[in-house]
Amino acid sequence: MPFKILIIDVLHHSFEELFAAPDLDLQIDYKPYLSPAEAENMLKMYDGLVLRSKLKLTERVLQKAPQLRLIARAGAGLDEIDLSYLAARNIKLLHAPEGNRDAVAEHTIGLMLALLHKIVAADKQVRQYLWQREANRGIELGSQTVGIIGYGNMGQTLARKLSGFGTKVLAFDKNEAAFTSQSLQWAQAVDFPTLQAKADIVSLHFPLDERNKNSVNAAYLAGFRKPIFLINTARGEILNTQALLNALELGKVAGAALDVLENEQLERLTPAQKKSYQALFERPDVILTPHVAGWTHQSYRRINEVLALKIKAYLKEEKEKRS
Repeated sequence: MPFKILIIDVLHHSFEELFAAPDLDLQIDYKPYLSPAEAENMLKMYDGLVLRSKLKLTERVLQKAPQLRLIARAGAGLDEIDLSYLAARNIKLLHAPEGNRDAVAEHTIGLMLALLHKIVAADKQVRQYLWQREANRGIELGSQTVGIIGYGNMGQTLARKLSGFGTKVLAFDKNEAAFTSQSLQWAQAVDFPTLQAKADIVSLHFPLDERNKNSVNAAYLAGFRKPIFLINTARGEILNTQALLNALELGKVAGAALDVLENEQLERLTPAQKKSYQALFERPDVILTPHVAGWTHQSYRRINEVLALKIKAYLKEEKEKRS
């Protein structure tokens, strides 16, 4: 019997070509235009599932897929997948954080430079025939201490790219395995209080889970000794929007750049979210982008390449176990 894989999201056209492996006895059904409900109802027929973000893989959904043995996510984040249920079912989970780490790091540095050099505000002023040089005097990135919170694929790649600016980089991660002889070429590992004491710029790169939702709150931001520039290209729900607004008003945060928001479905905001977002959008010291840090033409292909290779390796390993 072939190993049956269902693909429910649009992937780069290179995926199926890269995934061609006659020796693996595969059946690949590419159905990217299924609705979430249709996809959910088809899961029971498949051994593997490839997706981006069409379905939230809760225990309820996964119980509909009794023969599922493999889930492959074409992306980095795993916050919409019930990891504990996968472990209990012994379902293999693959993802591709290596695919967009360069894109995320470049975008993060772009946001840092835009904040430090007041690029967005200056652009708007010139378009209004205002030529205000002194008001737009910038800060050099190389003069700053950057604190990276979360030192996995994204954090390490950011640190490596920052090394070219001569920037001092501090890194904090709860997982000590993140700090290796290679990763410590680009950053100094510190505890969280040290990072809070020394950082001028703070960049968030840790994944979202139930334990850290809204963890970057008022107390968290108040703990920094100096006013910081805050960058979030991770997940919107780790940062409390109202706490950020208050910290901006108090001067605890000198400026913020956000690629992600607590609720990114802007047409479905609650009244409270509309109010806080309106206040956020009106601030000249805030830069916003629509969750595109990891979304480049190159990362789109690379994510699929990485994922296809990982799936092939998994299937070959499984085949060897059976032989």
